[in-house]
Amino acid sequence: MKIIKSLSLNSSKKVRKSSQIKYVIIHYTGMQSTRVSLKRLRNLSSKVSAHYLIDRNGKVINLVETKKIAWHAGKSKWFGFNNLNKNSIGIELQNKGHNLNYQNFTLKQLAGLMKICKKLKKKYKIKSKNFLGHSDIAPLRKKDPGEKFPWKKLSKKGFGEWYSEKDLKGIEEPDEKKDRERAFFTNLKKIGYRYFTPSSSKKVKGLVIKAFKRRFEPKSVNDKITLKTFKISSFLAKKP
Repeated sequence: MKIIKSLSLNSSKKVRKSSQIKYVIIHYTGMQSTRVSLKRLRNLSSKVSAHYLIDRNGKVINLVETKKIAWHAGKSKWFGFNNLNKNSIGIELQNKGHNLNYQNFTLKQLAGLMKICKKLKKKYKIKSKNFLGHSDIAPLRKKDPGEKFPWKKLSKKGFGEWYSEKDLKGIEEPDEKKDRERAFFTNLKKIGYRYFTPSSSKKVKGLVIKAFKRRFEPKSVNDKITLKTFKISSFLAKKP
């Protein structure tokens, strides 16, 4: 696979240990074009970067060496990790995003992504479940890569978690609606999601629910914990 180097100075000067790299975080650029995205990701004043940018034609551009820390995750949490830049590799997919004109990801783009993910998984021994979206680790402020990103397809190649309808059979619902919400958020904690507590506001909880559904129920992105939503969370929470 051909990778084009167009290095950004928006990265750490120090080299990190390979053992520190635990996650791959997938983003969309949220900008009009690859040219605009590259300009921002290489602009010192933006203080933003990623290790890779993949354009709509599947071209892979290396912006930061993977042994260095890129500035892509921002304020973020997953399990016991805070501010995941130091523990992750960031991949940006060119897409206008929700605020401009959210697009489907192209087949060439996804093919390029999977080749990179395969390479990174092998090199850094990254677990399948540790391929995450930006909205997973920062659900209160991010939507990317969004509900059009095909997590189900990637999971079949070993990148990210998913489920089947068969997996959900036999999972019992809590007796009361309030118990469903409590159990759902307990499940999310076990899966890795953060930024909520039992006393969090309805707005905060709603954003976390939407982030979960954007990932695992992309055809039904809202703040409702349906029976299926609960069952998906229960299944994923039990996975090792």
